[in-house]
Amino acid sequence: MPAGTAQTRWIYQLGVLRDALERLTTLHEEWLRTRDSLLADAHPGTKVFDAALAEHHAECWSYLDDWATHGHVIGEINTAARHAPSPLAPAPTMRPARATGRTAAARR
Repeated sequence: MPAGTAQTRWIYQLGVLRDALERLTTLHEEWLRTRDSLLADAHPGTKVFDAALAEHHAECWSYLDDWATHGHVIGEINTAARHAPSPLAPAPTMRPARATGRTAAARR
């Protein structure tokens, strides 16, 4: 994007989103291991399974909140990029205005 188009806060917000996504990915992988270990003895609807799932959800909330708070920045960046002039597109050319005087006789 051309200089001056990007907002300085975007760097911070994208960092928050990246970190939250990385943490959510790690938590999801941990949950899958926990779930697989529980399935031998417990299944959804049992106290042990539901308590482990509730703990997993509780650990995820703050990172999901980061996405709810800062996720809109992705749309802002997309909008700015779509409206920014592209160095790949040719610059619009100016055509001379058409003469306003008559150039041909009108038929009746």
